[in-house]
Amino acid sequence: MKKINLILLLSLITGITIAQNKTLKVWPNGAPNDNGMTEPEEKYDGVRVRNVSEAEMYVFTPDAEINTGAAVVICPGGGYWIEAMDHEGYDIARFLQDKGITGIVLKYRLPYENHEVPSSDLRQAIRIVRANAKDWGIKPEKIGIAGSSAGGHLASTAGTVFDYGDKESTDKFKQQSCRPDFMLLLYPVITMNEEFTHMGSRENLIGKGYSKDLVRKYSNELNVSAETPPTFLVLADDDTAVPPKNSINFYLKLKEFNVPAEMHIFQKGGHGFGIRKNDIPADNWPNLFVDWLNEIEIIE
Repeated sequence: MKKINLILLLSLITGITIAQNKTLKVWPNGAPNDNGMTEPEEKYDGVRVRNVSEAEMYVFTPDAEINTGAAVVICPGGGYWIEAMDHEGYDIARFLQDKGITGIVLKYRLPYENHEVPSSDLRQAIRIVRANAKDWGIKPEKIGIAGSSAGGHLASTAGTVFDYGDKESTDKFKQQSCRPDFMLLLYPVITMNEEFTHMGSRENLIGKGYSKDLVRKYSNELNVSAETPPTFLVLADDDTAVPPKNSINFYLKLKEFNVPAEMHIFQKGGHGFGIRKNDIPADNWPNLFVDWLNEIEIIE
């Protein structure tokens, strides 16, 4: 029996190794900004992490015969003070991988006292994927982002404030656009408006003091434009942590600018359901998302 259990364990480890194809540092030569974290990174409760001071990307590439050429950079949630790397990260990446989509989990640096750090990591991650698209079997015009909860705020920040790269730069990454081609937002924090934000995420990102400029800068419903990418929103009506108004207002702003969007508000699910199986209709959101990607011609 012990021998059988050992074989099963080795098979599981091998499967995980195969599933995750590569790990990359977002800033191998040092980041352009600092979050001031000097304590060692800590993993707890499975694969939750905190004290993150170095950004990394974990790439899950699909088999060549099913590869659609699409990719999604995934930002786990955690209130900007931890990151839930499992059901809001790796598990989503593995699901996408099975559907022929490259899933890339971003372990972004947490802000602590520098609100610019997380979004700079995500924008750089998008540039890295686009620069390596050909080698990774990805089509550079089919690179999206996803985020859950505070990770959804991070994703919507990068999805509303971006640039198209500097073609004159000698840096191959700076040459690339950091605009995502589509967004998946799971029960996202969108606004910094204290009337309906998630105050924990807000305080961890921009501090406990009231800065009118920072509240405006990171209230992403106010940053929507006609260039904001098509967006797929998923949330639950009974979410008591992040009010549904975050997603609803964002959706309405998308419609003001005629940005293609789809929103699913499930009756049950609460907050943080991720890609878990809870025997509720919200469990089916991943398949609905894949159907939507087909509808907007990201995949066939």
